[in-house]
Amino acid sequence: MMNSTTISPEMMIYLLDMVGVGACTIAATTLALHKNFDLFGCILVSMVGSIGGGTIRDVMLDRYPLFWITDLTYVFFITGVSVVCQVFFAFYQKVDWTLKFFDAIGLAAFSLIGLKVALSFGTPPVIAVMMGVLTSIAGGIMRDMICNEIPLVLQKEIYISASIIGSCLYLMLSHWHVPTHLNETLTLMTIFSIRMLAIKYNWNLPQITIKPFLR
Repeated sequence: MMNSTTISPEMMIYLLDMVGVGACTIAATTLALHKNFDLFGCILVSMVGSIGGGTIRDVMLDRYPLFWITDLTYVFFITGVSVVCQVFFAFYQKVDWTLKFFDAIGLAAFSLIGLKVALSFGTPPVIAVMMGVLTSIAGGIMRDMICNEIPLVLQKEIYISASIIGSCLYLMLSHWHVPTHLNETLTLMTIFSIRMLAIKYNWNLPQITIKPFLR
């Protein structure tokens, strides 16, 4: 007998999306508050940071109507989380840790969602990985630009590479027919762990430069 509590793949993607949206909303609101944005300014930055990447992904994949237009839960959820964060901001003011922790959660969730959405459209694996990266970083880039910050993904810290490694792991495990729920869990844990370890131990990608030959 099939367990009636089994979560469908579509519901799992939706739940993961909400986890990513919530995490990115907290990160965006925290940054906006440190930049002295007002109530609606924080909500605007949260909207951009949370659904910006998914919007660009869907436009590129010709996936219409946009998910947050047909499902207003996204708008209400982002607004509610942002307001709650603003009310209780005094309890978690350490912006650097808060921003990077919740940003890492969003990175993991959105990388997996972007990858799975692209695969559902029949895109080649390479394009699907690119869509996963785009979904996970585009919103954060726009968020940081609005707040006049250098985007995290453009710095030397390991960020995009964590998304790529996790996406490749998902594709490899899928090829080996690993159960979907286990595959998704391992992918999320891998991306999040790589990002947090990079922050803790200051792992950075090297800069590629060519030194001029001096006689």
